[in-house]
Amino acid sequence: MALAYTDAILWNPVLADDALWKDLHAEFSEPEIVELGFWAGFTSGGQRWLHTLHTKQGELADYIEERSKANK
Repeated sequence: MALAYTDAILWNPVLADDALWKDLHAEFSEPEIVELGFWAGFTSGGQRWLHTLHTKQGELADYIEERSKANK
């Protein structure tokens, strides 16, 4: 169910129909559904933002660590 919900959030909101919501509520509490939705949106949005920076895996973390050491 969590994957079906994530698919609706990331790729096709039409999939979030009454049947999906019924199934979600059968498996998860309301706070859990909110948390799943938040995390899917947060993670996806973060990845999209990183793509706009034209970075490769680990480059941003390396940059942050270098800046942190330089500011000490």
